[in-house]
Amino acid sequence: MQQQDSTYDAIVVGGGPAGATAAHQLALKGHRVALLDRAGRIKPCGGAVPPQLLADFDVPRSILEAEISGARMISPTARTVDMPIPDGFVGMVDRGHFDEWLRSRSATAGAERITGSFVALGESDGELIEVEYRPGKQEGASKGQTHTLRARFVVGADGAHSRVGKQSVPCAARPNTVFAYHEIVETPEHVVAGDSPIDPMRCDVIYDGKLSPDFYSWVFPHGKTLSIGTGTAVNGFSIRSAVTTLRKDLGLESAPTVRTEGAPIPMKPLKRWDDGKHVLLCGDAAGVVAPASGEGIYYAMACGEVAADSVHQALLTHSAKPLCKARSRFLRKHGKVFLVLGVMQRFWYGSDKRRERFVTMCKDPDVQKLTWDSYLHKRIVWKDPMAHLRVFFKDVAHLLGLKRATD
Repeated sequence: MQQQDSTYDAIVVGGGPAGATAAHQLALKGHRVALLDRAGRIKPCGGAVPPQLLADFDVPRSILEAEISGARMISPTARTVDMPIPDGFVGMVDRGHFDEWLRSRSATAGAERITGSFVALGESDGELIEVEYRPGKQEGASKGQTHTLRARFVVGADGAHSRVGKQSVPCAARPNTVFAYHEIVETPEHVVAGDSPIDPMRCDVIYDGKLSPDFYSWVFPHGKTLSIGTGTAVNGFSIRSAVTTLRKDLGLESAPTVRTEGAPIPMKPLKRWDDGKHVLLCGDAAGVVAPASGEGIYYAMACGEVAADSVHQALLTHSAKPLCKARSRFLRKHGKVFLVLGVMQRFWYGSDKRRERFVTMCKDPDVQKLTWDSYLHKRIVWKDPMAHLRVFFKDVAHLLGLKRATD
């Protein structure tokens, strides 16, 4: 059974950081927007956000669960390299609370929240496209009943395996992904007291083939909880078993588990984000998670902002042409970072031997400075060209084996 409901300027499918930001920005611009989102889904995510996110997207500092003062890189042979943040912090958010705050903000701006699961894109009459969805249980719909919305444009922000994308943008059917899984556990008292290898003010990034053969594992503190997770693109690798092993190694096997989550994480922007008519993808659906680091929240919100502006221009001009410019606009600003991190992941994550060298490189003051400058400010900082040159030659020395992995 189908029921015609309402017509909108834009329907945003997916209420994560990308979709909620797109809906918020479109509503602020005065458009009639529907935000269609499934209830209760929380993406597996370490939850790290840079201060630049708070500034760029007007997010209050009070939304943070914790503020981290540094990171520890742990090599396959258990060597550690500490990377303190010289001036600033990394914020930590709980995706359950953070994403809901973003969705609520979009509603306050005027977006209409609709709880339900996307089913299909329907026929377009040239001006409008249909979105069929199945209402959530709390909406009181009969089992199997679907409703239909209509809009001039649809923003697909429904994850790495976007159903909107698969139905409208051919390249979305074959995303390049890493599967991530984490367990949120209560922070034990002995961690808070400092009687643990875990520091509640530090993010630990672990490079170990038994925990992840091609990516990394992590322990990220969220104040009252810890995110303990891993990721891999290797089919058949048991990431749940890897997290169990990691928890045991850290003495956290008995810590109460709050929740567990797993999902694919894209590692490369799609070659096309729009269908040339009504649909534009953003966030994970467009593949905008940073390679190597897996960082996605900031880039999802930046992508959602670009998507909203592109749809806004399309609505003003009564033309779909602005949709095709969204990808180039996003990559013009962030493409260099994605390129550098993509090369880094393909080479340095290829084996434990290379990852051992990579952790050694992280000891270098120039590497640390460039890493934090780029992360905290979300751009490659060129104000010290000699530092880049020094890092380049050190990188080449490691590539050629002229430096030992422990140097």
